[in-house]
Amino acid sequence: MMLRLKINLLLVLLLFAVFTKAQTNSYRFKRGITGVNSNWHSIKLPDQLYKNANFGFTDLRIFGVKGKDTVEVPYLLKQRADQINTQEITFKQINQSANANGYFYTFQLPAASIINEINLSFKQENFDWQVALEGSNNNIEWFSILNNSRILSIKNSSTDYQFTKLSFPDSKYQYFRIAVKSTVQPELLEAKTAKIDTIKGTYENVKYKSFILKNNQKTKETIIDVELKNTAPLSYLKLNAQSDFDFYRPIKIEHATDSFQTDKGIQYNFSNIYDGTISSLEKAEYHFPNTITSRIKITIQNHDNKPLKLSDLDLKGNIYELIARFDDQKPEYALYYGNENADAPSYEIEKFENKIPTDLTALNIGQEQKNPTYTIEIEKPLFNNKAWLWALMAIIIVLLGWFSFKMLRD
Repeated sequence: MMLRLKINLLLVLLLFAVFTKAQTNSYRFKRGITGVNSNWHSIKLPDQLYKNANFGFTDLRIFGVKGKDTVEVPYLLKQRADQINTQEITFKQINQSANANGYFYTFQLPAASIINEINLSFKQENFDWQVALEGSNNNIEWFSILNNSRILSIKNSSTDYQFTKLSFPDSKYQYFRIAVKSTVQPELLEAKTAKIDTIKGTYENVKYKSFILKNNQKTKETIIDVELKNTAPLSYLKLNAQSDFDFYRPIKIEHATDSFQTDKGIQYNFSNIYDGTISSLEKAEYHFPNTITSRIKITIQNHDNKPLKLSDLDLKGNIYELIARFDDQKPEYALYYGNENADAPSYEIEKFENKIPTDLTALNIGQEQKNPTYTIEIEKPLFNNKAWLWALMAIIIVLLGWFSFKMLRD
């Protein structure tokens, strides 16, 4: 009886060991996690992780080992990008007039409201006007909000560009008056007011290794190849662009998806992440979805114009972090990744996100190391297994003996 109990106990321990290893042995890399002292913590993903993790982070797992037991820690993956809330404010045009100083359009809101943006739309397709904006609460006494703001529209065979947005600090008035300085009467089709609230995300500077600029006279393009120092998330780019004259040109930003070897060296495939315009009227700053990459290409279409003076650029990316729930503080925890076949996990905590505390302590995450339990299962050819060879030989001998016996008997 005692012998049977010992055998059963040994089998249970063996199963625990196999199960523990089976949970972690499909991940190539791991990073130790320290500082767990409560149920909820945050973990900022380190820059060096992006190179070896799956696209979309489907392979991220947090496992805790306690003796022979292994527990999986549920988490939420958060991208700390800007959160922009746009609230459109309704208003109506109540007056239109003109004098020697220009053309005036007065708008009334139902009540004094805070706005910080007005988008204008005109029937004309080509114009370049100066605009002033004033606010009032009684339609008698006016206060200046914007002076000499420029709006522009250019449409021809090679360009279709408009800049007719007025952006200004939060202003609370019931009446707004727009003054347009023009030699011809503007045909205003529409004006939309809005209150834009932006909750700033968390950005980190992204360093680059090389900045190679080429002006292609044949295609009339300026192409900038930028190699980053490390694979990193990227969501913001600012160019230092200068010219002796006003400019407005198409710009495209792409990121490298993969590479291949050719006779001319390593070439890259690129995927588009931003299309827009670089203009002297606006800051050369571009926001786009957070993209993990190690190389980008910027293309500016010059048409028949002189190339811009481009001297430098700033790069930033939004950080990623995990919000994890640790039900037990005793196990030894680690972050595992590097499993190409892993599917994204599904945890219940995403249904109860509103119950997660906002003030979380950040955990320390260690250096990347190869997972010692990682194994690759390779299916060997059937006849490489000696047991199968012996079995096959035995079957052949039995068959030969049976046929020989049958022939001798006949």
